[in-house]
Amino acid sequence: MNELAQRFPFAHTFSIVARDPATGQMGVAVQSHWFSVGSIVPWAAAGVGAIATQSMVNPNYGSLGLDLLRGGLPADAVLKALLTADEGRDLRQVAIVDAAGRVAAHTGARCIASAGHLTGDGFSVQANMMANSTIWLAMRTAYLSSKGSLSERLLAALDAAQAAGGDIRGQQSAAILVVKAQSSGSPWADKLVDLRVEDHPRPLGELCRLLHLHQAYDLMNAGDEHLGAERIDQALESYRGAAQLAPEVMEMPFWHASTLADLGRMDEALPIFQRVFAAEPQWRELFSRLALVGLSKATPQDRHRIMSLR
Repeated sequence: MNELAQRFPFAHTFSIVARDPATGQMGVAVQSHWFSVGSIVPWAAAGVGAIATQSMVNPNYGSLGLDLLRGGLPADAVLKALLTADEGRDLRQVAIVDAAGRVAAHTGARCIASAGHLTGDGFSVQANMMANSTIWLAMRTAYLSSKGSLSERLLAALDAAQAAGGDIRGQQSAAILVVKAQSSGSPWADKLVDLRVEDHPRPLGELCRLLHLHQAYDLMNAGDEHLGAERIDQALESYRGAAQLAPEVMEMPFWHASTLADLGRMDEALPIFQRVFAAEPQWRELFSRLALVGLSKATPQDRHRIMSLR
C-alpha cells in the first residue's frame, strides 16, 4: 500500500445518503467488513446535510463538507471543493445530500472493484470492494420501493446490498445516523437516530434490532411527555405501544404499570406487575423504593397489593 493510502482509514463499504422529501430528515446508513465503520463514514447535521466518506476515508470530507454546506454551498459545489483540495481524490468515494435535497457523488478511479454509485432524487447509493457490480443498483431499487420512516428505508437499502452479495470480504460493522430537517441549536437533540454496531457476525440484523428498540424507547419518551402534559390516554397508549415493540424488555411494562397504579387503575396495573415480577423479580424491589423518594403516587393500600403479588 502506498504512503498516501496508509495515511487514511481503510473503510471499503456500501452506504446510502438520503433526504426524505416528506419530513426533510436526512440520514446516512453504512455497512462494512471493517471495525467501527460508524465512527468514520457517516456525517450529518440538522438543517445542513448528510455525507458518506469511504474507500480510503478522508475524514475531512465529513467535517469540512458539513462546514461548506453550512456556508451555503450546494452539494455539487461542496464535492468539487473537496476533490480539488485532495491529492488522493482517486482513492475516495463520497456522497453528499444537502438540506434542499441536492445530491453529488464521486467514485475515484482507483477505488477497488467492484465500485460505483447511483444518484436519484434526494439520495445517492455507493459501494466499493463489492462482490459484484449489482450492489448499488439493488440499493437504489430497495430504497425507492420501500415504505416507512427514513431510517427503515435506509436499512432496506443496506439489506438489499447484502442480499446481492455485499462486501467481498464479508460483514463486520454497520451504522445509521438520521437528523432533523431543521436545527434546534442543540446538536444532541437534533439526532433522531444514531446507532452503531461496532463488531458483529450479522451487523445488519443487529442494527435492525437496535432500531426497533430505539423506536420503543422513543414511544416511552413520548409517553413521559404526554404524562407531564396530563394527556393521560395518549401517555398510556405510548407506553402500551413501547411494550408491544419490545416485549422482551421488562422496564417498559413496569413503568406502564406504575403509571396505572398512580392513577388508581389497579385492575389494569396488577396483571402487568405480576408478569414483570415473575419474569424479573428485581423490579419488585425497585417498586418498593419509588415511594421512598416520592416517585410513586399509589396509595399505601395499593402499594401493599402490588408488593403482595406472587
